[in-house]
Amino acid sequence: METFSHDLPSLFNQLGLNSSKDSIESFIREHHLQQNEKISQADFWQPAQRRFLNESIAEDADWCEVIDQLDALLRK
Repeated sequence: METFSHDLPSLFNQLGLNSSKDSIESFIREHHLQQNEKISQADFWQPAQRRFLNESIAEDADWCEVIDQLDALLRK
């Protein structure tokens, strides 16, 4: 059985984004969510990224925990 890492760098890779520590920190500094905005509705995602986030959340996939973590970081 394969095990996959579901951490921020892995999520950024999955989204097709640079997953280096500096790139993740820069992304979080430059992007923010409004109070009632869902992470998958943010205007900074490409359609495929938005689709992945929506499907992961809808299916309560293994990615949900790290998506929630990113959501919280984008609200600080």
